Amino acid sequence: MMLRAFALSLTLLTGLLPGFAQATVLQRPISLDTGSGELFGSMLLPKSDTPVPVVLIISGSGPTDRDGNNPEGGRNDSLKRLAWVLARHNIASVRYDKRGVAASLAATPDERNLSVEAYVADAVAWSHKLAADPRLGPLILLGHSEGALIASLAAPQANAAAVISVSGSARPIDQVLRQQLGSRLPPALMLRSNELLDSLKAGRPDTDVPPQLHVIFRPSVQPYLISLFRQDPAHAFAALKMPALIIQGSNDIQVSVDDAKRLKAAKPDAQLALIEGMNHVMRIVPNDVKRQLASYKDPNLPLAAELGAHILDFIGALAAR
Repeated sequence: MMLRAFALSLTLLTGLLPGFAQATVLQRPISLDTGSGELFGSMLLPKSDTPVPVVLIISGSGPTDRDGNNPEGGRNDSLKRLAWVLARHNIASVRYDKRGVAASLAATPDERNLSVEAYVADAVAWSHKLAADPRLGPLILLGHSEGALIASLAAPQANAAAVISVSGSARPIDQVLRQQLGSRLPPALMLRSNELLDSLKAGRPDTDVPPQLHVIFRPSVQPYLISLFRQDPAHAFAALKMPALIIQGSNDIQVSVDDAKRLKAAKPDAQLALIEGMNHVMRIVPNDVKRQLASYKDPNLPLAAELGAHILDFIGALAAR
């Protein structure tokens, strides 16, 4: 792929680096040859005479792309907007399509070959690529939703300076699915759902999937679910030796404030930021199902202002250490 770079002038918001009035940001494609497929992403790099912090942004579950968009859930551009918040404050970022997703589909076109371990290895490989770039300084891994688990697992091998968990679960994901499905499925389907979860948790595929549950438990995705259900997010988060920030919205219909508190209990020295009214796609949205779902498909909604403030304060404090 031929790389075409162009500079964009942006007015820096005040706060993190008050000495700057304007930043020139290089926006360019970036790719990574993993040895088992090429991954594609986007880099935002503020022009600077000294190395700038860089955030590796890791997207959430399913076919969620580098911008935070999912063909099954809609376009909201949450991660793309977050990257620009960072860029306006002299912080570089790379966000990428996971293998098997969007531009990186060819890296693993068959979802039966996806695994948490492969996603972690890719995040580590991206981190090493960024560490070798002299324009970049401290590396921060930021994971959203399931990406928070990937960030926690990858951070020690990536030599990350810090980890940021945004809407990350503390519980094994099979427990989260049981809770989510328990309020939505009729008793007979819930019974079958629990049987499938039990089987996958034990590492055994089960191909007898009712049509109504196919989107979650289809046979082709079961190897990935088995790899995912082996993970304990709170345990992975507790093992981190570097500074960490937990961000959770009160109006998130997918991950609860209790999850954030469990992560904090697992790593007491982590910072915890609870944002009133913020939902899973990082917008301030009332606790109304219709408005919540609509926000997943509205890229024009602004990100919660506190989200950027907490992240910028956290990264700014890293530089002062």
